[in-house]
Amino acid sequence: MPDVAIVPAASPRFEDAQHAFSGGGDGLGCQCQWWTLTRSEFDASTPEERTELLRDEVNSGTPPGLIAYVDGEPAAWVRVGPRTRQPRLSRTRNFAATTEPWDDPAVWAVTCFVVRKEHRGQGLNGRLLEAAVEFAREQGARVLEAYPIDAAHSSRSTNDLYYGILSVFERAGFRETARPRPDRTIVTLDLTA
Repeated sequence: MPDVAIVPAASPRFEDAQHAFSGGGDGLGCQCQWWTLTRSEFDASTPEERTELLRDEVNSGTPPGLIAYVDGEPAAWVRVGPRTRQPRLSRTRNFAATTEPWDDPAVWAVTCFVVRKEHRGQGLNGRLLEAAVEFAREQGARVLEAYPIDAAHSSRSTNDLYYGILSVFERAGFRETARPRPDRTIVTLDLTA
């Protein structure tokens, strides 16, 4: 059984985040900036600029996510943080049905998973989500929200599952609060209970 450790993506772990992103999917090009920039800002930015934005986040003292290590190797990533720091969420029509106010900094969101190909199928998303819940709770979040795909209603490629899978969130105790499309859900977890 491999040894798995999950830690905040804080300085000096930037290169570890890059290693987790480099194992397949869109992580290296996106740098987990999709939700932190408006569409026009994202389209106008280069991968190098997005890399520097993530570097600034990791070195800022407020970790933008968590990194999972498998036997000491950076293997996976999850973005978790206040929704107010992910402004594109409030501009996304599919998420308009949220039951939480967009300007509440105590509402956090889990928005992106990246798992290196050689570590897929080992339950890392579930472990990352459990760690994200605890991290958000420790940081004073009131609610944790996410926008996973319902795989029973979707035939998306693995790269398009970066939102997460509904069943993983349900096992972690999240409840569905809206379903803007047959394959897209909004789920929440009350962290005050």
